[in-house]
Amino acid sequence: MADEAMSYVGKHLPEFLVGHCARSFLFVRPTAAAQGLEPGRDYDEELVFLICLLHDLGLSEAGNGSQRFEVDGADMARAFLLDAGVEQERADAVWEGIVLHTSDGIAERFSPEARVAQVGIATDIAGLARDALPEDLIAGAVEAWPREDLGYAFVEHHSAQIAGTPGKASPINFPGHVAALTVPPGQAPTWYDMIEGSGWGDRPPYRRSGAPAAAETPGQLASLFLQRFRAGDLDGLIALYEPGGVIGRRGGDPVAGHEAIRAELGALLDDGVAIESVPRSAVSGPGLALLSHVVTLTAPDGTSTVVDSTEVARRQADGRWLYAIDDPFFARRAAELQ
Repeated sequence: MADEAMSYVGKHLPEFLVGHCARSFLFVRPTAAAQGLEPGRDYDEELVFLICLLHDLGLSEAGNGSQRFEVDGADMARAFLLDAGVEQERADAVWEGIVLHTSDGIAERFSPEARVAQVGIATDIAGLARDALPEDLIAGAVEAWPREDLGYAFVEHHSAQIAGTPGKASPINFPGHVAALTVPPGQAPTWYDMIEGSGWGDRPPYRRSGAPAAAETPGQLASLFLQRFRAGDLDGLIALYEPGGVIGRRGGDPVAGHEAIRAELGALLDDGVAIESVPRSAVSGPGLALLSHVVTLTAPDGTSTVVDSTEVARRQADGRWLYAIDDPFFARRAAELQ
């Protein structure tokens, strides 16, 4: 059964998820032992193996249905097991463990198999009980199945599914919604915060080799803007703004959105305008920064316009800072209205 299950998973899942499933099972024994639980005596290890190995089938193309991925994957796993001759009761136990594998605080109330599998899986992706793992086990598991930036790769993969079938993801879950309501905007813990603190060293896309640089502090935005503007990299410039970001315009009201920002910056590039900026002032708080620069815009004929810019930058969930508002002409318009 183990060989059949491994072959089935390898057929349907990308390598980074196959590795995650395999490591999750390897991490069960030590994390369960830390809870005083032993295989055979306290839980059925074959069932736990099948839960761990099959738990992400809902992220496969074949398992991508209309339900949340845990349920789609559990349905696919149970059908596979029944076809392979596994008894209904045992196939149902695997289904239950897979459905519950993202439900910390709930899985443990159903079965010991669901409980230990959930901890093993959460340990591999978020470092939940990492301290219980022997270092040689970690080294061997990661050597056999490299992590491939699992925590971020998982989000990229699953978000693509959700984009195609939005009904797979409810906009809220109750505990997460309550937590978000009890802290200031932008300060509720996110998936990326959990991954950052997991101890596994998974990298967001912008930290990977060959990826375009990203602003990891508010102050880096202006230098990246200048580099990309001088290079005529319009796509790179747009990537520095939130999708709904606002930009100030020469001789007009501010506009919002990537297409409007593209039009404004593209016009500056087409007109041959040169831009220089010098930091003027900055203040930042949790997740927000207010910045100002002395910006000089020089036309091809040598005429220059000097303005004090007003910029609002916001920290994104994955740690990047992007412009929410970038208005070089805000102070000038305000003065003209007085």
